[in-house]
Formats: sequence, C-alpha cells, structure tokens
Amino acid sequence: MNSYFEIVFRSVSVYLFMVIALRVFGKKELSQLNTADIILILLLSNSVQNAMVGSNSSLLGGITAAVALFIINFIFKKIMLNSMLIKGLVQDKPIILIHNGKIDFRSLAKLDITSEELQEAMREHGTEFYKDVKLAMFEIDGNISIISENENLKQTHHKRKIHKTLGNLNN
Repeated sequence: MNSYFEIVFRSVSVYLFMVIALRVFGKKELSQLNTADIILILLLSNSVQNAMVGSNSSLLGGITAAVALFIINFIFKKIMLNSMLIKGLVQDKPIILIHNGKIDFRSLAKLDITSEELQEAMREHGTEFYKDVKLAMFEIDGNISIISENENLKQTHHKRKIHKTLGNLNN
C-alpha cells in the first residue's frame, strides 16, 4: 500500500511541476494547438509517466496515478477560484491590444501577434480599420476579442493560430 502513496505523491509533484512549467514557458498557445504542440504534449506525457508511477506498471498503479491527477486538478481549480494570489500567479491577465483606435505595439510585440493576425481578427469581427476598434483584448484563453465602434456588428471571438491540419475549430 505504501507504493500507492508514493504514486500519489509523485503524480501530484509532476502535476505541480507542469503547472509551473506552463506558466513559465507560456500557456497562451494551448488554446490553439498546432502539430508541434501536440507532439510536445505526447512526449511530455510519455516522459513523466515513469516519474509518476515509478517501477509500478500495474493497472492499479496507473489508475492510482490517474485518480491522483483528477483529484489534484479539481482541488487546484477550486483553490484558483478562491485565491486571487494563486490565480494571479498561474493565470495571465487579459492584455489590451487596441484602445479607442490606438494600437499598443508593445503588447503586440510581447505576445508575438503580427499585424496580419490582428487584421484577420478585426475582419472576423466585421471591422476594417483600426480607428473603428473601440477595444481589442488578448484574452487569457488565447482569443482576441474585439469591440467595435459600430454597435450593430455581432461581437465574436477570434481564435489565434489555428493550424491548417486541425481544421476550423470555431464551428
């Protein structure tokens, strides 16, 4: 039974490491996975498997690791809902890209958003010119939200960097 407590400890440790690693290395791209991102996730899962279960490759060992991950994920989400400190450490804040027609070039450069991507998002929202954008935000989930001066336009979310091999995820 002691080995199962070790699996739980190892699984929780790997989970917390991954949360920190995603925060440090940038989780913005996770909202739009491309082929390289999927390969990275598959390789990461394979590389940390032994770190979680050690030499125990039994069915019960794997289920123990999975249950531990589900539980720590549930607890972590509850903590993030109730603790602004933890939420602030783990989750980015929305970033203004355009305010009243004025582009924030520093934010665009920091996020590696090209003018073509921003214009594509604007077109998807029915806006042609920067001056017509009341507010453009890079949301915490990787979407670009745009509120135009034209109140008759339907406001939508632009998903960033959809890889051609994944198809249109907006449908």
